[in-house]
Parts: sequence; structure tokens; C-alpha cells
Amino acid sequence: MSRLKLPFLALALALRLTAWGQTAPALQPSALAGDWSGSVIAGGNELPIVFHIVATDGVLSATWDSPSQGAFGLGTKSVGLSGQVLTIDIPIVKASYTGTVSATADHIKGSWSQGGASLALDLGRAAIAAPGRPQTPLAPFPYTSLEVAIPGGASGVSLAGTLTEPAGPGPFPAIVLVTGSGPQDRDETIFGHKPFLVIADYLARRGVAVLRYDDRGFGASSGNFDAATTLDFADDAQAALAWLGARKEIDRTRLGIAGHSEGGLIAPIVASRDPRARFAMLLAGPALTGEQILHLQGAAIARTGGASEADIAEARAINARIYAAAMAPGSDQEAAARVKAEYIEAMSAAKGLDAKARQEALAQADSLAKQMASPWMRAFLSLDPRSFLSRMAVPTLALFGGLDLQVPPKENSEAMAKAFAESGHGALLTSLVLPGLNHLFQHGKTGSPAEYAGIEETFAPEALKALGDWILALPPRP
Repeated sequence: MSRLKLPFLALALALRLTAWGQTAPALQPSALAGDWSGSVIAGGNELPIVFHIVATDGVLSATWDSPSQGAFGLGTKSVGLSGQVLTIDIPIVKASYTGTVSATADHIKGSWSQGGASLALDLGRAAIAAPGRPQTPLAPFPYTSLEVAIPGGASGVSLAGTLTEPAGPGPFPAIVLVTGSGPQDRDETIFGHKPFLVIADYLARRGVAVLRYDDRGFGASSGNFDAATTLDFADDAQAALAWLGARKEIDRTRLGIAGHSEGGLIAPIVASRDPRARFAMLLAGPALTGEQILHLQGAAIARTGGASEADIAEARAINARIYAAAMAPGSDQEAAARVKAEYIEAMSAAKGLDAKARQEALAQADSLAKQMASPWMRAFLSLDPRSFLSRMAVPTLALFGGLDLQVPPKENSEAMAKAFAESGHGALLTSLVLPGLNHLFQHGKTGSPAEYAGIEETFAPEALKALGDWILALPPRP
């Protein structure tokens, strides 16, 4: 269950200006208007890039897409043209593009710069169509959508969200949706998919009210995301549950909380301590510590990518040292220093890395240290969901994707079932592993995160049906 803040490029990229062609008359900005596309090669993977350039009264502007990551219409800061040289500043990913335009203005030869290194990126006049997302709901809708503002779980936190309510007077069964890890909007948008929007639309059409909200410090919600941990996000979810339960059109005897990925850990935290939660739904929810999850996840993804068992074992040993350094007592700054030292030592001694690969890995030490020593990561590594699962005394539906490599279904479903059984609440748990579905509950081939963006399906119909059928079959719980 990674943070799911997939960086634009896995490698750091750096400026390399490439001269091309002979001196030619200066181009007019209008000559560059249109769609330009090309690809960079990073880590053996081809990553398409598309620029959409507009010329207005002699001034250039642009947006850009990363189709393989489902990112479209991203902004740029400035677009410049000096003679034949085009420059585009892209602060959203701390990158830039510099290229020399051909005399006929039909090709651009240049490079993508990011993080102190570079990759060649030549552009031609062509666009790459955005992949379809056929499940994204389109108006008109047979239900009401209300934009709401909710007091969060801490001072200075206000959660902006959407409440979908079925037609009719109610009272309605209702759920709060809690997103996965990383800064997420209320739709849990990822790679152009909007799974929470799809779920809310489906359930509202079946008579269930749904509240979803932007994470604190993201979208239209206030607060500091980077300083928050899973327990802080649980406070926000509990505040959202209380707000929803206070509305007159909501049936408080059928009020629940549902979460995906890290949200599937937050939901048990809330349900274990707040009697307003009459049921819970855990979508790819972890039942092992964060450290155990990351070990399992790393091995599963590496294995699918063809890594040998020896390589997987070596990576696990290195990661174990890094995780231990992050979790050790002390300040975040002290943790970062420990992580950096462990990583540098491990990379310096790593087998099978040539000098260039080793140098590239060492260049990532500061970035890794910052990530591993963040408040969220340090808390997540040691947080054990079983301490909350064992205290849940409400009906719980747990759905797992059979191809999930981020929260592997076998180990997590078994650990969850054991936690419920040992607490005497085994009969309250309904656990289903849905074959052929990945971590996002899409039909996949291998379950690899690399497949997510290319799959048109946002959320499998059988998973939607399982959610709706289970909720509507629940009796009221006074």
C-alpha cells in the first residue's frame, strides 16, 4: 500500500541542451501552436509526453499530458521562444523542456530536465488521446449532489466534500468514504479514474447516501497534509461521520464508514472507537503492520516484474535496515540522517550494480530519507491494524482483489479473519476475495500498478454490486 503519490518519473532527469540544424530565421510564435508529442526512456520504460501549445497575440502558453500515468491538462509556468529554441518551465514536477525547432516547424529536438539529470525528448506534431474512462458518471443524475464544508478532526481543518442523496424524503442508509494514502481528492482521482465518484453514483442510485471529501490540506480542504499521520486522518473521518449522522435525512441505525487502502485502515480505527459507526466496509484494507505490508508489496511487485528471489531477498534486507532506521526513537531530522546513512552504506555494498547505477541510486539518498522520515511514514510503519480490528463489534465487509500486489489478499484476509475470530466477533466479518481484480478493483492481467492507467475500467461491476447488496441487506442497528 504505497503512498500512491507516483512521481512523474521514477528517475531524476537533468538538463542536456542539444544543438540541432543550422541557424535559421526566427520563428513566429504562431508556428508552434498545436499538439506536440514524444517519449522519454527512463528505467527501460517508454513514457509519452504531450504538449498542447497555444499562441495568443504573440504570447505562447501550454498545458501538457503524461498519458501513461493518466495525467492530462497539467499546467506550465512559462513558454519561451528565442530564435529556434523553445523552453517550457514545468514547476508542478520541478522540470523543464528545452528544444531546437526545425526550420519547417514540424519537429523539435531537445531534452527533458528534472532533478539535476536529463533525458532526450524529441517532439513531433501529433497528439496522444486520453484513455477512455467510460464509468465516469455523466449528468443528468437521479439524485441530489450537495457541496458541503465539514469541521475536521483538528483546529484549523475544514473538509470540503460532496454528499450524494437519493431521491425521496429518506431517511437513507449512509456511508462516509475515506481515501487511500497520499493526498487525494474526494473522488480518489488517480490516473484519470475517479473510483469514489463511481461508487457514490452507484450507491446513490440504489438508495444509499454517500459523503466523500478532499483530504485535509488538499483540494478545497484546509489543514496541513504533510504533518498528518494516519491517526490524524482518522480524526477527520470520525468528524465526517459525526457530521453525516447529525443530518435529519440520514438513518443513524444504518450509518457506516468505508475506506480504500489506507482508508481501509482508517475505517477500523473509527469504527472501533465511535458507536455512531453501525457498520464498516474495508476495500483492500491492510491487516498487517505497515512494515509488513511494504515488504510484501515490494516482493510481489518485483516478482511480477521478473526479479529473482535472490534479488528480492537482498532488497528486503536493505529495506528492513531502512525501516528500522526510520522507526527508531528520535526526531524526524535524526530519523532522516539514520535512513540516509543506512541507504548509502547499503548501496555502496550492493551487488550487481555498476558504477553508474550505484551513483544514480546514491543521488536519491536525500529524497528517500525525507520520505521515510516523514511523520506519516514513521507512524505507518509500526501501526498495527489488528489492534483496531480486534475491537470492532459491528458488521464488516472486507473486499480484496485477487491480483492486488499492494495489499496482498491472502496474507491480509487471513490476518483480518484471525483478528475478528480471536476477539469473538468472527460472525460479524464477511470477507471476499474477488478474482482477477487489482488494488484499484479493476480487472487486470498481473495486478501491477503499471497497468492501472491503461485500463479503461474504473471499478469492477461485481465489486460495486457486492457493496450495494451487502449494505442494503443490513438490518438497522439501534
